[in-house]
Amino acid sequence: MNRLNINQARREALFASGLQRSDVLTADALTEVIGRTMRRLGIGGCISLMAQEFGDHPEAAAERMRWVRQLAEEAFASRAAHRTASGTRALAAPSPPAAAVGSSAFRAA
Repeated sequence: MNRLNINQARREALFASGLQRSDVLTADALTEVIGRTMRRLGIGGCISLMAQEFGDHPEAAAERMRWVRQLAEEAFASRAAHRTASGTRALAAPSPPAAAVGSSAFRAA
């Protein structure tokens, strides 16, 4: 899975999670929320919930997606910068099966 797909999956999981603006929003907390949401819903469930929200409440869903994208960018960009500064690199994840690549409905913005 390439970095774009990983970031996209993170955003989809954060969107589908019960995360609120009042929650503690550290990179570690976001990682925990992402993992818990992915285990509970899977990527397909996250995408389905996101699509339903955009259908039912498009303005609120758009605002939530903007917030989620900003959160993910700030949290995970700072982690990447820290790894680069310390001279360490994240291990590459194994490639997914060909059928799983490009299965996300979220492509825009």
